[in-house]
Amino acid sequence: MAAVPKERRKVNFLLQKEAEIQKLWEENHVFEADAPNGDHEKFFTTFPYPYMNGRLHLGHTFTISKSEFAAGFNRMLGKKVLFPFGFHCTGMPIKACADKLKRELEDFGYPPKFPEDLDDEEPAPKETSALDEITKDKSKGKKSKAVAKDAGLRYQWQIMQALGLEDEEIRKFADSGYWLEYFPPHCMNDLNKMGIKVDWRRSFITTDVNPYYDSFVRWQFNKLRAMGGKIEFGKRYTIYSPKDGQPCMDHDRSSGEGVGPQEYTLVKLKIADPRPEVLANIKEPCYLVAATLRPETMYGQTNCYLHPDIQYSAFYAGEKGDQVFIATARSARNMSYQGLTKENGKVDFVKGLEKFSGSKLLGAALIAPLAQYEKVYALPMLTIKDDKGTGVVTSVPSDSPDDFAALSDLKKKKPLREKYGITDEMVLPFEPVPIIEIEGLGNLAAVEMCTRLKIQSQNEKDKLEEAKKEVYLKGFYDGVMLIGKYAGQKTADVKKVIQQDLIAEGLAEKYVEPEKKVISRSGDECVVALCDQWYLNYGDPEWKKDAHRALQQCETYCEESKRGFEYTIDWLHEHACSRSYGLGTKLPWDPEYLIESLSDSTIYNCYYTVAHLLQQGSLDGHVVGPAGITPDKLTDDVWDYIFLEANYDNTKMPVAKDTLDKLKKEFNFWYPIDMRASGKDLVGNHLTYLLFIHTAIWKDKPERWPRSLRANGHLLLNNEKMSKSTGNFMTLTEAIETFSADGMRFSLADAGDGVDDANFLSAIAEAGLLRLYTFITWVEELLVMKKENALRTGEFNFADRVFDSEMKKLVNDCKKAYEGTNYKDALKLGFYDYQNTLTMYREMCGGLDSNLHEQLVFRFLETQALILSPICPHVTEQIWKLIGKEGFIVNAPWPTGTDDVDDVLLKQGEFIRETVWTFRQELKKYMFPKKRDPLPQPTEGLIWIAKEYPMWQKIVLQNLETLAKVIFFAILKTTPMV
Repeated sequence: MAAVPKERRKVNFLLQKEAEIQKLWEENHVFEADAPNGDHEKFFTTFPYPYMNGRLHLGHTFTISKSEFAAGFNRMLGKKVLFPFGFHCTGMPIKACADKLKRELEDFGYPPKFPEDLDDEEPAPKETSALDEITKDKSKGKKSKAVAKDAGLRYQWQIMQALGLEDEEIRKFADSGYWLEYFPPHCMNDLNKMGIKVDWRRSFITTDVNPYYDSFVRWQFNKLRAMGGKIEFGKRYTIYSPKDGQPCMDHDRSSGEGVGPQEYTLVKLKIADPRPEVLANIKEPCYLVAATLRPETMYGQTNCYLHPDIQYSAFYAGEKGDQVFIATARSARNMSYQGLTKENGKVDFVKGLEKFSGSKLLGAALIAPLAQYEKVYALPMLTIKDDKGTGVVTSVPSDSPDDFAALSDLKKKKPLREKYGITDEMVLPFEPVPIIEIEGLGNLAAVEMCTRLKIQSQNEKDKLEEAKKEVYLKGFYDGVMLIGKYAGQKTADVKKVIQQDLIAEGLAEKYVEPEKKVISRSGDECVVALCDQWYLNYGDPEWKKDAHRALQQCETYCEESKRGFEYTIDWLHEHACSRSYGLGTKLPWDPEYLIESLSDSTIYNCYYTVAHLLQQGSLDGHVVGPAGITPDKLTDDVWDYIFLEANYDNTKMPVAKDTLDKLKKEFNFWYPIDMRASGKDLVGNHLTYLLFIHTAIWKDKPERWPRSLRANGHLLLNNEKMSKSTGNFMTLTEAIETFSADGMRFSLADAGDGVDDANFLSAIAEAGLLRLYTFITWVEELLVMKKENALRTGEFNFADRVFDSEMKKLVNDCKKAYEGTNYKDALKLGFYDYQNTLTMYREMCGGLDSNLHEQLVFRFLETQALILSPICPHVTEQIWKLIGKEGFIVNAPWPTGTDDVDDVLLKQGEFIRETVWTFRQELKKYMFPKKRDPLPQPTEGLIWIAKEYPMWQKIVLQNLETLAKVIFFAILKTTPMV
């Protein structure tokens, strides 16, 4: 049998000790917390319950660690601490994955035999335009957190195999209920291996599988609806999956998280007679439909652009299907879900014109709404893409650098015109029309910027992008109209009005599509649909004011997070809160709909306060808890009594008052949340929704609103984004097995604390676990020395006093870092600097452990264990036992007696250390002179000490003293006495 590597033996030793310590914690119910009788300080921290479609990874663990470290520290402050943990199963992903497995079993048998010619082609990177940057929703994250979860695997069965599951196990996941049975217990076990301080009695899964939680969510929605104006029903534009037949919210997407609907004005350019040959047999009026974000610029149209090689489609549009639109098939699909075709969700193509190239329409004469030219023409543009908009681009060269560059190219290049059959009359007479005055750019902003940047061709992409940013940014908001009935008004003020005018006159339609491509969990490319749906009216101005009030009294730990919340509150509008497919709780008043996953997860933190009494850790709620309340007895009135201080009424509350008072006591003690830790990607949705719903349910009780919301950045692994597809990925259990729990926790603390992306370094975890192991062995050596009376005792000398004061200062500084949730600083101060202080003390004592003072070195061991215990509880628990301390270190208080730090003594110690270092450098230079043989070791050294400062220093000090007195008395004279 091969020998276990030395470093692996150390990890195995730590893992063994961690398992023993975790067992002791569990047996003694160390982390279970109940509301006490009487007043007591408390700390209630939570983490957004993770979704149960897989095991937890290091990214989850990084955010969890923020609550975990906070829980450990606040226990040391003598507070009652509660850290509960639930498991989210609401939504579409689990159901969609289970249905995929069913289909794969039907299509490919068991075990499935998949075709080998899989398409591994990587998608092309998305390009972002200047207009996108200006009009995009700034509250949304830059990237989806659902990064490469399938590692490039095509089939759900393969994804499950990648999780380490056998075929016989995988087939059980074709039942969506099995996901709820399998993953939550595994996640609990994984978290226990890291030593998490969770009260598992309060854990639960969501959805109507759990009748207790289901009752709670129904109560919440009944309350919101009864308030009037909070939940409404109507048609709203929403990201929608035609395949799934329902809205596709963030948690339902495999890509495109954070992407919302983008509204355009669909300008109808009527094709004039004689029509192009390809359209000659169509009787209905035909329109090229161009999607624009700037309807106010339509006064300046000089032409329309089509890509010669893109495939376009002709389809019947309007309520009666009595007109024909021409656009890409992708955009036609979107339009069919927005009431722009005769039948919802169906595109009725003109027979034979399902697909045809744009070249067949080039040169067509068009009547452009609001244009100053009677007719304009369809011209070629080679930079048009078919994955955004309609593939039809209306051209306004006065205010679009791209349009001006393309028109200039056609004017200058006769061969280009001839290639596409464009006559001179279609191009040469058309000049940019002044329509908007922009300060600093004049009334032909695009022409001006192209001239300044010396743009000669539409192929100069970088220069055109720079020009667009300048023109669009100023013109979008600060331009002044020069033409039309709104002349003299700002473009920002008339944009919407002009759109409404065009629609009212039948010259345009409203058109909406996803800002970027969105793929549902079922693999469907989503559209924007105008849906009948229940929605939360986050756009209500009064509700926004309440949310801002909640934010003002909430600690966000950094200004960037606070700005993100403020922007989201201001931007937020209606949010669809229902769906018809997936898992969850049914809407109480409309049970054909399910409550979606971002809407059943806003105030569930209050459910934690009573969950242990209702279901006692039975995750699915099928075991009645200590309160003896069955789910059917949890009426809305009962919930009102527990959470809203309603008066007791035994005619409406089928539970004894003294029983409900026990639940009420738990809620009243623990609520509100003291700290909710989350990734920064939830600032733009979940965390802001949490503020809104708290202010609605507890409108006049701001003391129930969250006290702090802590957002952190994403976690990099060894300087790179975590991704299964690249192999740079690590689950929670893999991290523990590789580095031990405390080694992993050590590196998580070191990774970073702000909203910038943090970085978990394997090297730090490895070095950390080795230092922790070495520290344990050194403690054991010291214990032997103490037993043998080999350590110094007696009066403290200078080095002892310096060491004592340095320890006290670092303990105080470390406490401040923990209080600010700055765990990287806490690790630096509480371990690296603390250990370094010991090293310097040993050096001042001659470099031998036997010269250390017994009392001080054991005080060091005790305080080192204490201040490191929130981050590395297993190693410190072991040290606590080794040095003979009673109880558990996780129950021990923060070190006291650290107020008398002697700053003068610290400076003296620093001076001595610097002097010693100087002596050593001088000795080294003396013994090893350049270009000479080394000299023998000297036997003595002479130190000269000056009795007084040199004259120049005395004069400087005297002048400074005089100046200080003058300033002091001047301040005294001008400051009024109180």
